[in-house]
Amino acid sequence: MVTTDQRMVTADPTNIVIFGVTGDLSKRKLMPALVRMLCCGLVHTDSKIIGVVNNRTEEVWLDLVRKGMQEFSPEIVEDESKWEKFRSRLIMVPGDLGDETTYQRLAESLVILDGKKNAMFYCAIPPEWYVKVTDGLHKAGLANEEEGYRRLVIEKPFGHNLESARALNKELQLVFKEEQIYRIDHYLGKESVQNLLVYRFANSIMEPLWNRNYVDHIQISTAETLGIEYRAKYYEKSGALRDMIQSHIMQMMTLVAMEPPVEFTADAVRDEKMKVLSAIRRIKPEEVRIHTVSAQYASGTIDGESAPAYVSEENVSPDSTTETFAAVRFYIDNWRWQGVPFILWTGKRMKSKASEVMIRFRKPPFNLFDSHASVPEANALVFRLQPEGGVVFRLNAKKPGLTTDNETMVMRAPYADDVKEVADAYEILMHDVLTGDGTLFSRADEVEMSWEIVEPILQAWENKVSVERYRAGTWDVPDMDELTKDCVGGWHKPTVHHK
Repeated sequence: MVTTDQRMVTADPTNIVIFGVTGDLSKRKLMPALVRMLCCGLVHTDSKIIGVVNNRTEEVWLDLVRKGMQEFSPEIVEDESKWEKFRSRLIMVPGDLGDETTYQRLAESLVILDGKKNAMFYCAIPPEWYVKVTDGLHKAGLANEEEGYRRLVIEKPFGHNLESARALNKELQLVFKEEQIYRIDHYLGKESVQNLLVYRFANSIMEPLWNRNYVDHIQISTAETLGIEYRAKYYEKSGALRDMIQSHIMQMMTLVAMEPPVEFTADAVRDEKMKVLSAIRRIKPEEVRIHTVSAQYASGTIDGESAPAYVSEENVSPDSTTETFAAVRFYIDNWRWQGVPFILWTGKRMKSKASEVMIRFRKPPFNLFDSHASVPEANALVFRLQPEGGVVFRLNAKKPGLTTDNETMVMRAPYADDVKEVADAYEILMHDVLTGDGTLFSRADEVEMSWEIVEPILQAWENKVSVERYRAGTWDVPDMDELTKDCVGGWHKPTVHHK
């Protein structure tokens, strides 16, 4: 949670409109985040939360909200006065998203706050509804900013491929200006991801080493112990490459690899990220097999419990070739990173859960300790995004005693002593929308170029008749050792405590 001494900028009073307010995202993330933001002053106390609700009475909707709070923000409903105060900010607009009159009712429900009708429209809905909603907002006059600002928030996926991403951007930009559109990626809202920027650009100690002269390779990973849970219908169409690498992990890569921006503003940062994407060496169709890995989890055991195979999950085709593990080896052809492999990978049903950025440095040019029992390892700098967010530095030190043998010493700097001090990604990102800061959001050209980069891989995998498999709860993914064979230290497998 954001505490009262952090980022203490109260946004202007706003009509916070949520489409899909009865859905899972709203219950688990949006409503709890708004509660915390109101409590610590990041959302103006005059702001209203407007839910667009279909086929439910206001009484039923408020009961749903209260039950969600009991599960994810119990401190609100346990205190009746707090609940009543929060409930007083809630406004329901009944109607179907496909009905134009719904948007007319929404327009009438916007409250004049401090002389303006500021509005944030959060689309917590399936992507196929984005265009319908923006068209409805346009026809109701809710996209123009004559009475106050109007900002549109959409969740990934931003398209399914390059063609659909371009089509979506074109439709959105017919109604809203680019600076009004906030393509939200909750990974970029994580405190540890933002700490990448601060670590790089607020410290001079690492900058001389942050290049091809000292870095052997970089691995950016997201390992999950969970399977696909209730997302089978989505995942069958998506797969790991679309779900994680094209969006979250490539975005993290741009933050790691970009040049220092001239200022910390949205366009300056995103311009540098675009330069990284432009410099990524395109993978030719005949090279896909060499530079990528795809695999699917088979049955196994995780934390002592049996885990079914992907093809045994509900709503998954028994002959599915959808990848639940994906890895890509990229190269960035520019002065700083020429020849340095960037290994991006993600997998479900892995041995442990962790998201990391691992910078592996080159080995020392001359080894004084070759004749001894232990040989110094190459240094590594690890940014742990989750869990246990923080920075880990692995370096060599002498073993205690009458010896010059060395061992790896691990220096840990947790991001926060108390995990409660770390703000939730949605708190940070919604606050940025409310204050008009687009730095952590994807611009249209970023989205399209990232799709362009992965398109040859998607096309090569489109018609595969079989897929390699790995046992759930293990690191036994075929071809990963081959993909990283010339990287110092090989494939870096995250552990819970960085051991």
